[in-house]
Amino acid sequence: MRAVLMAGGSGTRLRPLTCDLPKPMVPILNRPIAEHIINLLKRHQIYEVIATLHYLPDVLRDYFQDGGDFGVQMTYAIEEDQPLGTAGCVKNITELLDETFLVISGDSITDFDLTAAIEFHQQKQSKATLILTRVPNPIEFGVVITDAQGRINRFLEKPSTSEIFSDTVNTGTYILEPEVLDYLPENIECDFSKDLFPLLLAKNEPIYGYIAEGYWCDVGHLDAYRQAQYDGLERKVKLEVAYPEIAPGLWVGANTYIDPTAKIETPAIIGNNCRIGARVKIEDGTVIGDNVTIGADAHLKRPIIWNGAIIGDEAQLSACVIARGTRVDRRAHVLEAAVVGSLSTVGEEAQISPGVRVWPSKKIESGAILNINLIWGNTAQRNLFGQRGVQGLANIDITPEFAVKLGAAYGSTLKPGSVVTVSRDQRNVSRMVTRSLIAGLMSVGVDVQNLDTTAIPIARTVIPTMSVAGGIHVRVHPERRDYILIEFMDIKGINISKAQEKKIEGAYFKEDMRRSQSHEIGDVIYSAQLVDCYGKAFEKLLNVDTLRNSRAKVVIDYVYAVSGAVLPQMLDKFGADAVVLNASLNKTAISNADRELLLTQLGHVVEAVNANFGVQVSANGEQLILVDESGFSIRGEMLTALMVDMMLTANPRSSVVVPVHASSAVELVAHRHDGHVIRTKANPTALMEACQKNPNVVLGGSGETGFIFPQLHPGFDSMFCIAKLIEMLTIQERSLATVRSELPRVINRSYTVRCPWTAKGALMRYLVETHPAQNLELIDGVKIRQPYDDNWLLVLPDASEPLVHLYVNSSDRDWVDETLRDYRARVQHFVEREQENYRLDM
Repeated sequence: MRAVLMAGGSGTRLRPLTCDLPKPMVPILNRPIAEHIINLLKRHQIYEVIATLHYLPDVLRDYFQDGGDFGVQMTYAIEEDQPLGTAGCVKNITELLDETFLVISGDSITDFDLTAAIEFHQQKQSKATLILTRVPNPIEFGVVITDAQGRINRFLEKPSTSEIFSDTVNTGTYILEPEVLDYLPENIECDFSKDLFPLLLAKNEPIYGYIAEGYWCDVGHLDAYRQAQYDGLERKVKLEVAYPEIAPGLWVGANTYIDPTAKIETPAIIGNNCRIGARVKIEDGTVIGDNVTIGADAHLKRPIIWNGAIIGDEAQLSACVIARGTRVDRRAHVLEAAVVGSLSTVGEEAQISPGVRVWPSKKIESGAILNINLIWGNTAQRNLFGQRGVQGLANIDITPEFAVKLGAAYGSTLKPGSVVTVSRDQRNVSRMVTRSLIAGLMSVGVDVQNLDTTAIPIARTVIPTMSVAGGIHVRVHPERRDYILIEFMDIKGINISKAQEKKIEGAYFKEDMRRSQSHEIGDVIYSAQLVDCYGKAFEKLLNVDTLRNSRAKVVIDYVYAVSGAVLPQMLDKFGADAVVLNASLNKTAISNADRELLLTQLGHVVEAVNANFGVQVSANGEQLILVDESGFSIRGEMLTALMVDMMLTANPRSSVVVPVHASSAVELVAHRHDGHVIRTKANPTALMEACQKNPNVVLGGSGETGFIFPQLHPGFDSMFCIAKLIEMLTIQERSLATVRSELPRVINRSYTVRCPWTAKGALMRYLVETHPAQNLELIDGVKIRQPYDDNWLLVLPDASEPLVHLYVNSSDRDWVDETLRDYRARVQHFVEREQENYRLDM
């Protein structure tokens, strides 16, 4: 008798294990499911096997080849164009089936007595016999009813709960006569259960069900996959293990070393060429494939580990699946029912939460806690919050599902009934994320003041006036148009503290979120007159008469952003002559290259209309680039120094706040005006907090982040900055080109070096230990000063990426170039050495 092994399925519900492997080749006790089926067929004297293939056919064909090494004769039928269904693929090989044949599914584990089933078929002179079994929960399977003689009189494919009329189900194994294939059409997708068997029933053909005794498991989902392994170890199913049983319930392959101090509970399987380290604890139910290394002090609680995996020292694996070639680094935890796809890396001390699936070839950074499936991106982040807020790839990292959970986590840190503002830019992706955040907030009983499409300076201005617990703003990232940035603000409109960020992360990663009853669900209120509120605060801090008499002409490029809907109203009210460019709202973000083209265009327009200056507004009203009357663009460190000069000229003996990496030109400018410079950590929250905490501060920020005017609101505001510039240039009777020409000449250059998370702390310690303490400044990163001049180098770890940034500052260009080359080489050499040591430790 011939058997048809149906091996065409892609195993969607077994993803990520079947992304690069057909389901019949998924291992059970270190042998593919298909090999266990072939062993079953051989036990019942079936030695001719035809495998129907569709998904990744070469994997199965390369493994079994002609079948000789497995004691059978293998033939292959490949569905080239499209899947033909369970019956259609068998119809396709009619010429090979000229006598009674058996069809068996390639994704089940069983030890049914096939010989008895075949004898039943022959005795009943059946045209089609379905091998049936009884299961406790038949809802996932086709339910079948037979009469006293075993003839089928009714069946239903995958019934709903209300439709269940039996606990006897179809196992996907059939004994068929060749003539039943005549009922099937050629080259058309069709199914045995849905098409052929109902037709045979309607034609009154003899179709029987054989209720088999024994074990059967449809390995259709991940829970069943793990359970089949455990059942095989406990001998609940007759399976052949590939290794000798060296002790009761312990199978160990050839050339495997087990440290004498390792403790192994049985039943367990350890494959060929494995290395089990000192003090490893292996609990009963563990399956370890071939060529696997287990580091010292690792603890394995019933994991399924495929071939070639590397498990680091002190790692803990609990009832999870670790696929082929995956590396789990030192002290990492992979928890119950989690699955890590092939060739992935789980970083040191990372944690994969219960039930999480990681697709193949992904990298989980050291220290990360992953509790959502990692499918599309390449890397799981260490935490939610980065340098500023929560950021990630739009609709890949920052998805609706992610945003709902993030909103619920934030809301769970607030009291029920609290009110939170939510605002956004005009991009469609921001609207999608905002609505999901709102749903999450409502689900934990938090009310939402929906500010809708609003420039972020307006949101920061109105938050303190609204008796709310805080606010959220969603926008396309100022520096990456494929990224979304979600910022959280406190009751003053300042970005929330690190302590509050940690609370939100704790609620998110631990899933410690309350669920409100239906009558406690939060409400959404839409706010009005936001622009009026902002305008009043705006107007109070300006010399309106000076603005109206300035006769200034300004060219403003809004870059198709939401601030373009607000600023024209302000400037018109103050009588400024504004030439507006690109003020219409655009639903898609502008690329950096397009922004540069618009900046060039802006310079030409400024010269053509003889304007006082031009300005390009970005980052949803936070940032700006100036263009002087000659068309020269002013940005970065030059813009920082220029704004400090103008504000301290207007307010001598005042203070300014700048980030630690800002050019020392700021101090030189401040010295001219008896001003004071306060340096902070290089993140927006630190700048905002320092501006609020220190008295007499008139300006904060930099050309990189934007500028803060503390008396207006605590955040960055390019719109107010434009009006203030008009006022100051008028009062000081200067032009931007004049101010620019008077700035100190300081060289400030930067360079970025890749540095793994595991090496950052060691790098900082190395720099501190190898330089005199009196030359160091440790506000943020490590700043190394020269003793008798204003030359310095700053090594600043990135808060969000495995990078470090080098900043070099001096009035001597040659010193800057030489120092940057020197420390770039030092850092790269140190990182390479640390990585090599890490590999040796592994």
